[in-house]
Amino acid sequence: MAQKGVQLDRETFSCCICLDLLKHPVTIPCGHNYCMNCIKTHWDKEEEKKLYSCPQCRKTFTPRPVLVKNTMLADLVEELKKTGLQAAPADHCYAGPEDVACDVCTGKRLKALKSCLVCLASYCEKHLQRHYDVPPLKKHKLVDPSNKLQENICSHHDEVMKIFCHNDQQCICYLCSMDEHKGHDTVSAEAERTERQRKLEGSRLNIHQRILNRKDYLKLLHQEVEAINISADETVEHSQQIFNKLIILMDKRCSDVEQQVRSQQRTEVSRVQELQEKLEQEITELKKSDAELEKISHTEDLNQFLLNYPSLSPLSHSTDSSSIDIRPLRYFQDVTDAVSETRDKLLEVMKEKWPNVLLTVSEVDVLLSISEPKTRAGFLKYSREITLDPNTTNTVLKLSDGNRKVTIAHQSYSRHQDRFTKCWQVLSRESLTGRRYWEVEWSGEEIDIAVAYKDIRRKGDSDECVFGQNNKSWALSCYYDRSYTLCYNKVETPLSGHGSYKIGVYLDHRAGTLSFYSVSETMTLLHRVQTTFTQPLYAGLSVGFSYSFTAEFCKLK
Repeated sequence: MAQKGVQLDRETFSCCICLDLLKHPVTIPCGHNYCMNCIKTHWDKEEEKKLYSCPQCRKTFTPRPVLVKNTMLADLVEELKKTGLQAAPADHCYAGPEDVACDVCTGKRLKALKSCLVCLASYCEKHLQRHYDVPPLKKHKLVDPSNKLQENICSHHDEVMKIFCHNDQQCICYLCSMDEHKGHDTVSAEAERTERQRKLEGSRLNIHQRILNRKDYLKLLHQEVEAINISADETVEHSQQIFNKLIILMDKRCSDVEQQVRSQQRTEVSRVQELQEKLEQEITELKKSDAELEKISHTEDLNQFLLNYPSLSPLSHSTDSSSIDIRPLRYFQDVTDAVSETRDKLLEVMKEKWPNVLLTVSEVDVLLSISEPKTRAGFLKYSREITLDPNTTNTVLKLSDGNRKVTIAHQSYSRHQDRFTKCWQVLSRESLTGRRYWEVEWSGEEIDIAVAYKDIRRKGDSDECVFGQNNKSWALSCYYDRSYTLCYNKVETPLSGHGSYKIGVYLDHRAGTLSFYSVSETMTLLHRVQTTFTQPLYAGLSVGFSYSFTAEFCKLK
């Protein structure tokens, strides 16, 4: 109760203009009290009208009343200050330009705490108390402070709009419902709010679920980024190790060749030097003998000439020039040729295999799914040239047009472990990973357009070798009447409809999708395989036992 008394005193002895405790209090003729400066400022604004009003009761006075300090009130205020009377609200409690002000406050107004949708007014904490204490006011709808309360009033009838018109999708008052909105589908604004609130909650629930799903996807993407980085680092490290080993191997082979060449060099040089020394010694001996013969030849005394002639030592055995093997100026050219041949083979392997390495790198993708193209132009973005591998070709088949075309013609091929010995089949040189698209144009009675793992069996004619008759290959069998059958692991699936003599094949290796299309002016899906590929695939062609057959991998731009 003591606290309530303090509150009462504070309200009684506060100026309703500045909301602060009275300073130099004055009492005007109507009995209300103000700070002298506050009421002076208020009346100064009314000076032109010569009509001076009370800010609280609105009573007017003429002429302007003379203001005299109310000494009793001044003493009471000072006394109450000593007993703990609090100062006026802090500046941050007053309404600023962006705030909703209390509609009851006069002078410097406080910030509104709530707005009432029934009263269409906003109240500070002090003036809102009646809505908590007075029973009829307790039923009013209080909301957060709003500057748009007047938008709830009908501009035509000055009534609160409590009805919602479905036809015009707007709020109206009860008079509008009986006038220009008569006969329209209307409900109470509260009912419409309830229905829309229900839908809104459903939408929010959907949004929250989508947020959760996106968070799950985001988590997967974070994991994918981490996996990509780890895999890339491991691949780079592994590649560096491989290339470093190759470099070390090349250095060792280079060193081996150098050592052997130097060793042979020393041997050959030693042999030649030995012959040189022998020949030089022989030349010296011959020169000595020649000098002796010359001396004897100049002896004039006949007896001395005849006497000295037999004393000459016989000539040593002459080196046979045929024993000196003078080779052409090639020497180690054979070694150079052998090394060059090895270099050419390595370059050929690099030229053939290196594009596949780079292509494999470029086709690395993340788990984000990419839908299958809808148009041929979309498929052509994934086209790559495919050629057939002569080392896999059965001897009944002939390759031409840059190993893109195959026909029936007996050929003589060298023995190779990758060759199909009995089945009239051939595989591509290029391995297929990532997303790939190619087209095959064919003619004849029957062919199989296939994909297969590299480890499909090659020897013999058992089902393990035949495209589509095992778990290592998939084959689209195309017949002369343009009907089709999909074969996998001995299971044949007849396909409905008729196609063309050009078949498009789309592979998404990571997604496990293999699609066959009939290609004409439009793309017609014949069949789609959905599985998990465990190895790189190779494109294949196979023919029945018919000599009326051609098939060609098309050049795609």
